[in-house]
Amino acid sequence: MLINSFQHDCPEAGCDEAGRGCLAGSVFAAAVILPPGFSHPLLNDSKQMTERNRNLLREIIENEAVAWAVQEITAARIDEINILNASFEGMSLAVAQLDPQPGFLAIDGNRFRTTLTIPYKCIVKGDGKYANIAAASVLAKTHRDEYMKRLDEEYPMYGWAKNKGYPTREHRLAIRKYGITPYHRLSFNHEIDQLELF
Repeated sequence: MLINSFQHDCPEAGCDEAGRGCLAGSVFAAAVILPPGFSHPLLNDSKQMTERNRNLLREIIENEAVAWAVQEITAARIDEINILNASFEGMSLAVAQLDPQPGFLAIDGNRFRTTLTIPYKCIVKGDGKYANIAAASVLAKTHRDEYMKRLDEEYPMYGWAKNKGYPTREHRLAIRKYGITPYHRLSFNHEIDQLELF
């Protein structure tokens, strides 16, 4: 059972992102403030959930959260500032959209930089420990998957509806055959000689 939040002294937003390791597409970040008593038996780290359960939880979270926001950072921006900074920027922008604003942030991962003045705690594997981070992971993942399915309609040859832009063998072979698209991250290695690593 996940703990609702890291601390209980003030309203807390859980923050997470989806799509950091992808070769194509934006990275999506989410911030969620849950009600103090919120729990759901299916809620977990989004990577451990089925697509059906993620979509079910997305609707519940968006309906029941005190506040939530999702922010997209494009591939061009990722190339400009690097993927780590893009993830930080996405989470910061998502938090800035929350109304009401939280008094504390629980960040999934081991690092965070922001211009926000809200105190925060980085929590490794936080999406498997705290419900608000898990909720953010579900929103980031489902919003990004929805976006990649839309891109797949434009560029069906890359298999993005299935691989979501991650560096699968199918995706790398398609890059070798068809080249890259405006949605590919130019700062990432797309070469076929990297196939043996995956």
